[in-house]
This record gives sequence, C-alpha cells and structure tokens, in this order.
Amino acid sequence: MKMPRAEKNRNESQLIEKQRFYLLEFDSRLFDCGCFSPLFDKQIPRVSMKARRGSGCGFAADEVIDDHLVLKMVYLSERMEENLYQTDSASIIRSGREVVLQAFNWESYKYDWWRNLDRKVPDIAKSGFTSAWLPPATHSFSPEGYLPQNLYSLNSAYGSEELLKALLQNLKQHNVRPMADIVINHRIGTTRGHGGMYNRYDGIPLSWDEHAVTSCTGGLGNRSTGDNFHGVPNIDHTQYFVRKDIIGWLQWLRSSVGFQDFRFDFVRGYSPKYVKEYIEAAKPLFSVGEYWDSCSYDGSYLAYNQDSHRQRIINWIDGAGQLPAAFDFTTKGILQEAVKGEYWRLLDAQGKPPGVIGWWPSRAVTFIDNHDTGSTQAHWAFPAHHIMEGYAYILTHPGIPSVFYDHFYDWGNSIHDQIVKLIQIRKLQDIHSRSSIIIHEAQANLYAATIGVKITMKIGDGSWSPAGKEWKLATSGHRYAVWTK
Repeated sequence: MKMPRAEKNRNESQLIEKQRFYLLEFDSRLFDCGCFSPLFDKQIPRVSMKARRGSGCGFAADEVIDDHLVLKMVYLSERMEENLYQTDSASIIRSGREVVLQAFNWESYKYDWWRNLDRKVPDIAKSGFTSAWLPPATHSFSPEGYLPQNLYSLNSAYGSEELLKALLQNLKQHNVRPMADIVINHRIGTTRGHGGMYNRYDGIPLSWDEHAVTSCTGGLGNRSTGDNFHGVPNIDHTQYFVRKDIIGWLQWLRSSVGFQDFRFDFVRGYSPKYVKEYIEAAKPLFSVGEYWDSCSYDGSYLAYNQDSHRQRIINWIDGAGQLPAAFDFTTKGILQEAVKGEYWRLLDAQGKPPGVIGWWPSRAVTFIDNHDTGSTQAHWAFPAHHIMEGYAYILTHPGIPSVFYDHFYDWGNSIHDQIVKLIQIRKLQDIHSRSSIIIHEAQANLYAATIGVKITMKIGDGSWSPAGKEWKLATSGHRYAVWTK
C-alpha cells in the first residue's frame, strides 16, 4: 500500500526534526565537552583528548569516538547549522556568531543615555553587532542602576520609560537584540524592618517582607546560596514566592518591555540552579552571567596556570544547566598580562588558549574591559596602549567577543574603525565561537595563530608572517596584523 503524500511529508518532517535534535545535541556534546578522535586531531583541532571535567556531555573522560562517526556528524551538523534561523536560544548559542556591544560605561547615566544610544543605533547595526547590552533599566537607589529598588519602574537615571521603549524598538528594527542587565542578587528596601535594617519593600511592586532577604545580610530568610554582596540586603532565592515574582518580572521584561537577551549581574551571589530556572521560564534568546572572582597569583605575579579559575566559571555554567554563556574573565586576566611582553601566557600546557575559550568556547564571552574593570572605576583595566592587540585577539578567536563602549565610541575614530574592520573580517571569514585554532608562536614578544582555515593573525612586536602566497594582509595596526585567504 502506498503511503499518502500528507502522511509521508508528516513523517519526513518528524524524522528531519528528530535528526536535527540529535545532530545539535551531538554537536553540543562533542564540541563543547572537548571529546577527541586521535586520528583527526589536525583535521578537527577544535576537539580535544579528554572530556572537560563536569561538562555533563555523557562521554567518558577517556572515551574515543569512532572517527567516521565524528566526521559524518561534524559535516552534517555544520551543514544543518547554516540553515538554522536564529529565533531561539539553542540555535543562537550553537551558531556562535554573536558579537556583543556593551553599550554604556559607569558614567553613562549623566548623559541622557537612551537618547544618546538611539542616535547611534544605525552605526551599531552597520558595525556588525548582534546584541547591545544596556545598563540596568529599572529604578535604582544609585544612578548607575546596580542598587535596584522598584523593579517595575522603567524611569531611571538613564531616561524615561518612553525613551527606553523607543530605543528597544529601534534596535530591533535594525536587527540588534537589546540585552537587559539583570540585577537580582540584592535589592534595596524602602522601609526598616527586622534589626532596624531596610529589608522591607513596602509601597512598591513586589512588596516583600524580611523573609525575602537572606539571614546573613539582615533578613529573616534562609542563608545565602552564594557569596554575600556586603552592605545591602541580598535576595533569598530559596523562597518560592521570591522566585515566582522574579520570573514574572523577567517575563515582563521579555514580552512587554521588549528585551531579548539577558546579562545576569554578580552570579556568584546565588546558586546557578536559580539562573537555570529563570532562563527556562523567561526564555531570553541569549544570556550571559558575570562570574568574576580572583585569578591565581604567586604573590603579586599572575600565575601561568589558571585552570582552577576557568574551571570555576565552567562549573557555574554547568550549574545553570549549560544554558547561559559566561564572561571569560580568565582570558581577560591572562591577555592583559600577555600584551606587556609575556605572550607565552597565551598557550596553555595542552597547546590551547588558556582561558574559558580553550575549554568551552561556545559559552565564553570574551572582552577587554567593562564598566567595572575599565571606565572611571578602573578596577582591573586593560593596558591602554595595547587595546588593539586585545581586540585583534578576541575578534579573531573562538568565543563570543564583546566590545566596550568607551573603546568603540570615546577613544577616537581610528580605534572605532579598526574594531569595525576586525568585526567585518570575522564575519566575512565566518569565524564563530567554535572555530578551530592552531597556535604557531607564543613567545615573549610574539603570538601567532591560525583560526579556522582562512584567518591568520599575530600580535606583539616580534616579526612573523604566514607562509604561502595565498595569504593576503587584510588589516594591521599597532603591534597586530591579520591575514586572510
């Protein structure tokens, strides 16, 4: 009996969807955990010998994957990935072709910010950014936005609710996703409660009492599930009513306000399992967490081996269900020391990049500076004279690069245009978060690598160029050069 066409088409659609699921799942498990097929190390350099500890990939640490299966699945998953339309978080993070702009600094609230950004949206889009990370948009006890109080008020020091929504609409019309800065580790109270502290939220939406505040920061809730943010009431995420209210607020930001991506502030302050719960409920298209703690030092000298530092970031991503990315503070810490004449730091003991991009590149958001490390706070600033070396590195390498507003708009047209050129090269040569990398040199004054098959780059004042007439200089500047073919 011949199968009816409608039934055949339905079955084929189901089969295609099932194959799509397994291909993407295989792609995520194989590439992200770092499993490796020994025969094809050079052909598939983006996979490694042992599964990354704690990846949850399902492969044993020493398991060897069948070589023909690897090649077949790699080929099929990459072809399918090309056809995925980026409308859900899974496809976006698997595609890995994001370029983020941090669209503010620590002083931005002083400058009519929503209007200022609105004027820049065409340039932001033309420059190749896919997501614009905005400062905290809700009412805050401090003008910068990081001491939130009335979460449902969108009238902030950055501008009015009307101006914010106009900006979000403008960004989306230019195919740039607006990213909300989600500050939910702590919240400033409106009235005094237990112990005479401002740990009640009377008179505003989400009018919690002291049970919403952790006992270790002056409330009547449970102990914190993370590190304390001292001096302010820390939110107790173990309370069901708190999580229910936060989920409702996040869904409101997504569906009513118009944010599409989330950046989670100070995620060391509460268990990553709650981030997983919030992402699953609110469904941002892309999300990233700020897990920032200290690198390893030998006295005041940055240690060469930062494996424990990057493992802590990876543990957080795993704890959040592998749903969000995380800022690659490991790469930042190493890179800003390397550019001072210690480029050997950019090669780890296994011959890979030494940051999170060396272990889990699809979840690593690389950056040079942000509103905390740079700007007027300058807690951990990148060396100013080496900024373009830093961008030449992160914009050509695996991971998801993020560009800081100050560098892009406040450091002059030359820096702006050099960054734009690097973004263009990245996109034209289809470099993405999982692109392969071969490191050729990592000496005191020179670092050189090939990324994918069409980009080679160097940074440092050492002399180096790729062999072969097929390589053409695509761009160069102070202590950096990039070739393509």
